[in-house]
Amino acid sequence: MEAAGGTEETPLPLALSSFQLSEELGFLLPDPLAELPAPYGPWMEVARDLPQLVASHRLRSRVHQMPQLSAQHLRGHRELRLAHLVLSFITMGYLWQEGEEGAVEVLPQNVAVPFWEVSQALGLPPILTHADLVLANWRRKNPNGPLEMENLDTIISLPGGESLRGFILVTLLVEKAAVPGIKAVIQAIQAILQLDEETLHRALRELAEAIGDMSTALGRMHDYVDPAVFYSVIRIFLSGWKDNPALPAGLLYQGVCEEPLAFSGGSAAQSTVLHAFDELLGIRHGPQSGAFLRGMRDYMPPPHRALVERVRRAPSLRQHVLSRGDTRLRAAFNRCVAALADFRSHHIAIVTKYIAVAAAKAKAEPADRGGPSMGKPPSALEAKGTGGSHIFSFLKSVRDSTRDGMIQA
Repeated sequence: MEAAGGTEETPLPLALSSFQLSEELGFLLPDPLAELPAPYGPWMEVARDLPQLVASHRLRSRVHQMPQLSAQHLRGHRELRLAHLVLSFITMGYLWQEGEEGAVEVLPQNVAVPFWEVSQALGLPPILTHADLVLANWRRKNPNGPLEMENLDTIISLPGGESLRGFILVTLLVEKAAVPGIKAVIQAIQAILQLDEETLHRALRELAEAIGDMSTALGRMHDYVDPAVFYSVIRIFLSGWKDNPALPAGLLYQGVCEEPLAFSGGSAAQSTVLHAFDELLGIRHGPQSGAFLRGMRDYMPPPHRALVERVRRAPSLRQHVLSRGDTRLRAAFNRCVAALADFRSHHIAIVTKYIAVAAAKAKAEPADRGGPSMGKPPSALEAKGTGGSHIFSFLKSVRDSTRDGMIQA
């Protein structure tokens, strides 16, 4: 990327490509692979059939039959990302096949060892993360078509059918809507360094607009995801084994270590986008919420985590705006903070519908959905997010501390 002035002599302090970001797609992995090399056929065969294997209670026996494969034949970042996606989905299906009460405490060696190897190579934990579920789990139906819902599909799935597909792809569209905002973050930092108030004002305007577009994209969840299916079927497969009463000791990765390990489940808090926006705007969350969010950064690809850290270390936008005494700049800053608080309010409304209201309905109208994996909702998750946080107090705390970031007149 060129600097704001258009000359290459003064490069941006943050270039997207340095942090494995795409100009077009932001944090999304461009053109994810959908097939692993031939030696890994046994993984792909199981992964392709996961919804049926879980629903028919055959996944665990199929996993036990898989050969012990080494990750050493995987080449390049995209092969590693697909391997992590495949092994994480197999792991989640294996653990939760029989629902919360039938969870297993040991991941077999033929999954655990290669999953650990791939995770070490990528700098990711050996569990399903946002980077797998959303960022690397998509393909265009028509390779030349647009990045829109009608032209998108997932690569790997689990029980949940169209609702799971909708959940993943709507979240992907939120990430896509954020791309101009990520670029605006970089432009804003450069503008502060160059004392370029016009560019800074424009960057803040673009950031606020991008956050608004993210809220619009998030609203499409209502069109594509059935709350009953999300709550009773999908959620457990996103759950981790840290702060989860169903697996109080964590999970033993057979052949990797002798003690169980604890990892948080997939969570929107693992999306790098909001962390970068928070750091630019100087949003300071409370002790508990802030600690949880900082912990979620360990679940991001290391280059994405490094971008957040670079934004954190950049000159303070808030202090710059305060020091300039420019009412127009202050208004632009506050529009960004307000848009971010609004986005978090939209998220709370969706969580209320898909968890709190769905939980009440599930209790009032218990239904047999065809076996443990498809029926009884996980009681351990009634008030918690899949990442392990106490979800409503956490989300409201984060939203309120965002509002507190407004610069008062």
